[in-house]
Parts: sequence; C-alpha cells; structure tokens
Amino acid sequence: MQFDLHIQKTLISGTRRFELDIQFTSDQQRVVILGDSGAGKSLTLKAIAGLLTPDRGHIRLGETTLFDHQQRIHLAPQKRNIAYLFQEYALFPHLNVRQNIGFGLTQGWRNPDRQRSNERVDHWLAALDLQAVADQLPHELSGGQKQRTALARALVAEPRALLLDEPFAALDPSLRILMRNELDTLQRTLQVPMILITHDPEDAHVFGDHVVHLRDGKIRQHDAPVVLSQCA
Repeated sequence: MQFDLHIQKTLISGTRRFELDIQFTSDQQRVVILGDSGAGKSLTLKAIAGLLTPDRGHIRLGETTLFDHQQRIHLAPQKRNIAYLFQEYALFPHLNVRQNIGFGLTQGWRNPDRQRSNERVDHWLAALDLQAVADQLPHELSGGQKQRTALARALVAEPRALLLDEPFAALDPSLRILMRNELDTLQRTLQVPMILITHDPEDAHVFGDHVVHLRDGKIRQHDAPVVLSQCA
C-alpha cells in the first residue's frame, strides 16, 4: 500500500469555520486529488508534508508512519523525506539553477558554490534538459524551465514520495501539455509515488490512477482515471 491517510483538521478564522475530514487508502503510485479552489486540497498536501498538524488521524506512506495522533507520532518535515513542489516553485531568486537544485544537499545555511560540480546535481541538469541554463538566475528562465528546476530540486534528494500543488496551473496551454508529458514520462521512469492536487480534469486524466474528488473538505467520490468526455 502506497498511501494510507486519515486527516481531520478544524480551522477557524473570525466567523468562518472549515472542517477538513478525509480518509482513503491507495495502492496506486499516482493519486490525484481533484477539486475546486477552497476544497481543502492544499491543506491535505501540507498535512502530508508536515507543514500542518492534523487534530486527529494518521498519515502513512508504505510501511512508514509519518503522523499518528493516538500514538503521538509526528515526524518533522525534514525527516519525512517527501518532496513538495509548490505551485509558485519557491526558487531562491539570488541562486542560479545549479545552486537551486543543490540547495537541499548543502549542510547548514551556506549556499552551494555557483560553479562547483556535483554528480547528483549534474544528473538532474541533464535529465531535465537544464544544462544550458545551469548558471542563470530564476528571473532569466521561462515558465517551463522554472518548473523543471523546481522539480529537479525536489528529486535530487531521492524522496520517498512527491507532492505536487497545481503544477501546471501557471503555464500557458501549449507548455502545459508539454510539461504534463514530461512529468508523466519522468514519473513512470522513476516510479516515485506521488500525490498531485488540481482543479483541472485533464491532469486527473493523465495522472489519476486513483482520483479522489474533494469538495468542502470532504471526499465525495473515488474513481479510476477520469474520462474527459464525461467531465466537459
């Protein structure tokens, strides 16, 4: 079993109250959580990554328990070995592509050397076709190059799972198709379990070996890969 999740969290802001209460298991490597803005998708990812502490429940990945309220298990984010690809990519603006990719491999607060070669960084520069822009800063990159840099930084640490937050939402339609295909091929090659959240049925069609429909913090439906003609 790849994923075993039971996440309960109550959030209160002024007079507003939001109840996140989801529970599912999946033996698939590619899980898509599909829902509109405000459904609770990002909260779910943050809980899995350890950036949000559930009030109750458990989070298990394979044989590893990341969180269990009853057993008082709560691994820190850095001990979960899970890669989180943020929607806005969160690249360091003052570091070039090579440094951004290698940042997580550096001990302490020192930035990676701008020119020094690292075998693992070099591997992902080549794998994601970033060698030509290795010395460029994020503001000099295209949208697709930024995403590939963020993805390389996530994968260089050899994570046990990959979490993706609306990874194609900021891309234009043609680039979105290209990046879907690239990520699809890469994931099938690496066999890294992943959870992808999105509001786009096309993402669920491509990546959804297990699709979880989320609305208002609750699961409304599970199904097999989405058929686009039924979602139009």
